[in-house]
Amino acid sequence: MTDLSPAWRRWRGGRVATLADAPGTPAYGWIPDGEILTHGDRIAWVGPADEADAACAAIVPPGQPVDDHALEGALVTPGLIDAHTHLVYAGSRAHEFELRLQGASYEEIARAGGGIRSTVAATRAASEDALFALAAARARQLMAEGVTTVEVKSGYGLSADDEARCLRVARRLGRELPLTVRTTSLAAHALPPEYEGRADDYIDAVCRWLPAWHAEGLVDAVDAFCERIAFSPAQTERVFQAARALGLPVKLHAEQLSDSGGAGLAARYGALSCDHLEHLSEDGIAAMARAGTVALLLPGAYYFLRDTTLPPVAALRRAGVPMAIATDHNPGSSPTLSLPLMLNMACTLFRLTPEEALAGATRHAARALGLHASHGQLRAGYRADFALWDAAHPRELAYRFGERLCRGVVRAGEPVGANAPS
Repeated sequence: MTDLSPAWRRWRGGRVATLADAPGTPAYGWIPDGEILTHGDRIAWVGPADEADAACAAIVPPGQPVDDHALEGALVTPGLIDAHTHLVYAGSRAHEFELRLQGASYEEIARAGGGIRSTVAATRAASEDALFALAAARARQLMAEGVTTVEVKSGYGLSADDEARCLRVARRLGRELPLTVRTTSLAAHALPPEYEGRADDYIDAVCRWLPAWHAEGLVDAVDAFCERIAFSPAQTERVFQAARALGLPVKLHAEQLSDSGGAGLAARYGALSCDHLEHLSEDGIAAMARAGTVALLLPGAYYFLRDTTLPPVAALRRAGVPMAIATDHNPGSSPTLSLPLMLNMACTLFRLTPEEALAGATRHAARALGLHASHGQLRAGYRADFALWDAAHPRELAYRFGERLCRGVVRAGEPVGANAPS
């Protein structure tokens, strides 16, 4: 008879950065010579190698086999979490990159029919299978650089059927790839051409569509773009009210191009995160701190759009607002698929420390997705998701930009990748 009980596995010989937030934990949760004991898809114990024998004897039931896996000196961190992406779309906007370098602004391109609308047209024209193939290729690039969990937004369909297709593709990524996927409805991303001049009518439609998507199990959270080229705070609040009626958490593209007060609005609804935040005010910071809302910083978009207004990192730090980091992968303003590169940019552009940046792509990113009780740290009871790196210390992940350092990952206790431990 086949034994179907979860496997016990002992991962030996690693340099472990737990990123745990327990009191008294050293910087990075650093264990220079560490081991991890996993049971099925969960971590059962993590600690110094010289304590591992005693821990295993105390935790593993007598007679249960324990499989040994050699980490061979790899740096081990929690699996990276990309908490803000737009992976599901078709088409390219490389020509807009040229236009911006010739002097056109993001807003000018959007108002001329480019920007999000051009991606919407390409996405609507693509089949669901084609969208999946494109999104899966992007997801695999993220995974090759240590990502084990990703948030995927809709927002390039902008109709009931096309938004649902994009959300179904995102769900399929989580079924067919060794990747945890959280889906976010961003139907309130831009005004589709058929609703030109009727923004309130479009928001009414989005609020009608949400219950059906929720009933189909397609939505984990609801987002909106609150900005002068998108939707007003009043329109955004109507979307939030519809989400609240369904019991769905909210997040917000806020204060990217101007201070619209969106962060304060989102905080009143207990938002998981507010994202971008280059023009965030002191009042917005205070509201986020009170609500426990994560500041999700997106250095790729800041860099790509050649922005000059920095998010108020020092003020967020003083207020105790957790700061997450993500790629914001999208075709118009952040076409990167490297979360480790974003760690470097967060340090060089935004002046985060390497430890803050790594926490932003693990522990705080988990909080931005509502997964902080199970993901983003290497500690007992958490998911056995960890990334293995060719590096001596975790600070190197932000320092050595442009290098492919990831050996592979372990997701839900199972090795993934050609160089993962076997």
